[in-house]
Amino acid sequence: MTSIPRPASSAILERKGRFLLVLRSNPPSADMYAFPGGRAEEGEMPADAALREFKEETGITARNPRLFETYDLRSHAADGTLTSHFLLSVFLVDADEDAVAEAADDAAAVGWYTLEEVRALPAPASVLECVERLAAARP
Repeated sequence: MTSIPRPASSAILERKGRFLLVLRSNPPSADMYAFPGGRAEEGEMPADAALREFKEETGITARNPRLFETYDLRSHAADGTLTSHFLLSVFLVDADEDAVAEAADDAAAVGWYTLEEVRALPAPASVLECVERLAAARP
């Protein structure tokens, strides 16, 4: 089965070796930790969707989105039926150092996590891959 993926975006904010993650309360990735993000609205550019979703889920106004990676994400039911298909654009973003994250929208919780902590969390493979790449790139 083929499908046309729906556009989605997420944003990575890192502070002092810790990454801001939200605990998802809705599918896909319900009950998993992920970067703030979600589906793009009709006609919305990926970077704009990342900034909007970031603000909605954390209360933080992010800026300066830079495309980091894209993923073709497919979820399947136990019988193999395709249940969701997204083209996810992941952006690195900046925000004021004193901005405090608060869980909102479909984020059940927010927190700052090191690479080692992310490895121990239920998180999508794409999130772990991004965190590992960014941690490895640090001097």
